[in-house]
Amino acid sequence: MGVVRILVKFLLSAAILVGVSEISKRTSVLGGLIASLPLTSLLAILWLYLDTGDPQKVASLSWSIFWFVLPSLVFFVALPLFISRLGWNVYLSIFLSSVLTMLGYGAMALVLSRFG
Repeated sequence: MGVVRILVKFLLSAAILVGVSEISKRTSVLGGLIASLPLTSLLAILWLYLDTGDPQKVASLSWSIFWFVLPSLVFFVALPLFISRLGWNVYLSIFLSSVLTMLGYGAMALVLSRFG
């Protein structure tokens, strides 16, 4: 893969993250809306297809993303609970929400491996 292609991937992906961060400073609702869009997944799918030209790999990645989105929701439930309801430090809340999310990923991976 060419250096230019990697650089384009990097810059476009970084621009989206910076854009969401900057928009969120002004309005958390719009920032949340943009962040909730499957931009990362869309970019990953696009990059995969452009790199491989294989629609089956794209379909497989899409299914994997679907199943792993479910446990990722644990993060977005736990984080505001820890910060707003329990009054915990933001960094601790992010850490613990991430740990719970990783446990959710592990549980989902276990379930998927048992049921195909």
